[in-house]
Amino acid sequence: MTTLENTLVRRLALTLSALTATAVLAACGGGEAEISAPDEPLRVGASPVPHAEILRYIDENLAEEAGLDLDVVEFTDYVQPNVALDDGSLDANFFQTIPYLEEQEASAGYDFTALEPVHIEPLGIYSGSLTDLAELPDGGTVAIPNDPTNAARALRLLEANDLITLADTGDAAPTSLDVEENPKDLDISEVEAAQVPRSLADVDIAVINGNYAIDADLSPAEDALALEEAEGNPNANLLVVRAGDEDDERIQTLERLLHSDEVRQFIEDEYDGAVLPAF
Repeated sequence: MTTLENTLVRRLALTLSALTATAVLAACGGGEAEISAPDEPLRVGASPVPHAEILRYIDENLAEEAGLDLDVVEFTDYVQPNVALDDGSLDANFFQTIPYLEEQEASAGYDFTALEPVHIEPLGIYSGSLTDLAELPDGGTVAIPNDPTNAARALRLLEANDLITLADTGDAAPTSLDVEENPKDLDISEVEAAQVPRSLADVDIAVINGNYAIDADLSPAEDALALEEAEGNPNANLLVVRAGDEDDERIQTLERLLHSDEVRQFIEDEYDGAVLPAF
């Protein structure tokens, strides 16, 4: 073998060795997501309304005195905040309820911890054309959220207003397949929750989550034809973290501020009954 050939072989060997080392490091570089360093901002994902607004109120009025640095990241859907929490892009999220979290953990395998309830956003039935549910025609069209938890809430709200009757599903969340009686022969379609307000022009009634109703300039207290009952409602919104991160000092500080008298007053003043404190 010539000197040139020897040199080329050595260079090739070194290159392959480097590539192998890189691949091994990449393979070993993964692992469980960890909470951000104590001296970094606490990154919290939230729906724009009211969750991010509540967090910004805390950031602007309470956080500095409590020694908390918040970075609020807005999400307009109900899927990505949990994906981002799971992969470590977020330290916590604030947008969901216990039933929704349980459904997500079962379907995606997340290992999260829910903290204490903060507020309730009652689902409401809205219409762009009707002023009373009694006006709903036979064969009327209905839009409801398409995620299992909020679809079940929507169906129960329709049942509570005598529009349908559901089969007894026990502890399981009902689906559209569990509609036993539909005296008006309603056409119920499922739509991504954030898009339901946009469907109002195309359906007779729509069941809309409270945060998306507010975001669409609808007033649950004034515009809804019917609302979920707040008393005994299991669908309170709360802060969620990865299991094991709940003892982080910054998480504990945020949790305390979320349940402060100041935040209770902010919710009552800002949302006029459309969002209700759950503490």
